[in-house]
Amino acid sequence: MTTVKTTYKHIVRTPDVVGGKPRIAGHRITVQNVAIWHERMGYSIEEIASLYNLTFSEVYSALAYYFDHKDEVDHAIADSENFVEDLREKTPSLLAQRLHERAS
Repeated sequence: MTTVKTTYKHIVRTPDVVGGKPRIAGHRITVQNVAIWHERMGYSIEEIASLYNLTFSEVYSALAYYFDHKDEVDHAIADSENFVEDLREKTPSLLAQRLHERAS
């Protein structure tokens, strides 16, 4: 398994780790994860670093990668969201089914 370094100090890609997505070296935390936490969920750099045992440099590097490759990462996020939505439609919730059966 070959890890490919990027021009971003803390960001690497490894084909067999998290689907080859850019991630923080030494972690399974992807740039995509950091982008979602910061941009969509509103977590600060400090919160992300603290919650996931990262350095500020690692978080900033992930965000720099995100902003430099925004279209690519946003496309990957959209693909993941579409996959989850398709899965939800094709695989009904067993809990929802049981609750519906009990209510009937």
